[in-house]
Amino acid sequence: MAAWDGWKKGFDAWEDRTAKRLETALRSPRVLRPGGALLTAAMRSKSAVDGAMAAWWSALGLPTRRDQERAQHALNQLQSRLIDLEEEIAELRAERAKSKD
Repeated sequence: MAAWDGWKKGFDAWEDRTAKRLETALRSPRVLRPGGALLTAAMRSKSAVDGAMAAWWSALGLPTRRDQERAQHALNQLQSRLIDLEEEIAELRAERAKSKD
């Protein structure tokens, strides 16, 4: 166990020094500016690809993701209204049954 404890202490010291240096480096503008530029470029590229794919699907006459999301939203609204109507019908039937008794 003594060997393990010695190794663990050494590892903890190494990890502490490494974390401090890495944190300092990652806060540096020399890292943040290129990282931000890379992220911006990646987001612009993704946006362009998404737009091209939507146009391609539309050209084929198929629904795009946005079209599918809209249809799903409309179906969810209809289902919610149907459930509400079923509950109202059940309440009216219960009231009618009580009035007959």
